[in-house]
Amino acid sequence: MKPQLTALPPDLVSLADYARLAPDFIDPMVWAWLEGVSGDGEAARASIASFANYAIYNRLLVDCRAGSTRTRLVGQDLAHPILFAPIGYQHMLHPEGEVASARGCLDTVHITSSFASWPLEDIARAAAGPAWFQLYFQPEREQTEQLVRRAERAGYSAIMVTLDVPVKPSSRAAQQAGFALPQGVEAVNLRGYEPARPIAVPPGESMILRGMMSYAPRIDDLRWLRDLTDLPIIAKGVTHPDDARMLIEAGCDGLVVSNHGGRALEAAPAPLDRLSAIRAALGPDVPLLIDGAIRSGADIFKALALGANAVMIGRPFMHALAVAGSLGVAHMIKLLREDMELVMALAGCPDMASITRAAIVTRSGEGATC
Repeated sequence: MKPQLTALPPDLVSLADYARLAPDFIDPMVWAWLEGVSGDGEAARASIASFANYAIYNRLLVDCRAGSTRTRLVGQDLAHPILFAPIGYQHMLHPEGEVASARGCLDTVHITSSFASWPLEDIARAAAGPAWFQLYFQPEREQTEQLVRRAERAGYSAIMVTLDVPVKPSSRAAQQAGFALPQGVEAVNLRGYEPARPIAVPPGESMILRGMMSYAPRIDDLRWLRDLTDLPIIAKGVTHPDDARMLIEAGCDGLVVSNHGGRALEAAPAPLDRLSAIRAALGPDVPLLIDGAIRSGADIFKALALGANAVMIGRPFMHALAVAGSLGVAHMIKLLREDMELVMALAGCPDMASITRAAIVTRSGEGATC
């Protein structure tokens, strides 16, 4: 594997370039883990294909001189609506792992995974911008509360709770590559926590439904979390409007429309295709984020036009970290932001409020206004 770059070559000008270079900087087994998806990849392919279903109107003679990408999300003012998604075990991609990625988030939110390979306090101190903590419910509430209290003390300004993987599907690519966590890589913030106690399942009954799902979070756990902390809570993993309404009624402050990057339910719908229905179910005021297959400024624009307030970037963020560490992370966000600004200018949408459903059209012509 090549050592991380300390200077960026002039031909590194897009997220696709980082994806092209990344395999040279990542162990093949780790690459299989990072790029792996559930089943045959149906959900991941659907996410990618969904963006091609929409085109953006180019508009003429619009004054964009006072334009801005600034946005407000769960009470926090942000320079732009591009956030970094929570991904664990980043030490596999860079010696400083999450500390390096947080340091590269110069003007955006770094979301620290429960499965981070560095202490969450160290990551918060290194963060160049706001930091949120991504939470998985632990088998014991006491363990979950410990994580939340640590996040509060460390200065994290929101909790993002992931709900769409009560049981974790295996990645066929990772299995075939023989992936295992490298020596010295662990979820350090979960160190000392006992694994879930085995559930005795009657002969002939489902080990998944009757066993593993015994520890899956339920609505009472979410209400308990709401009572536990005053921090904003953003629930991640929503694709159904009924779930969206339930989560807001239970006290969540925002939602992430997500199919877990194609790593959860293998037949899950594309998040982009669910945005409009979820926005309609919740009205205009609930903060909505989306992740999955966002690779350009045009992708971001389409997501915002369909009802998102912000987007999260996952795998490309890891490509940049592996290729050039903090420098790569900062450069990648700069590329995305400038690409988004270019699209806004050509589409005649100078600010976030002007990016609406009227700015896009389906490739079939649905939604055309003339």
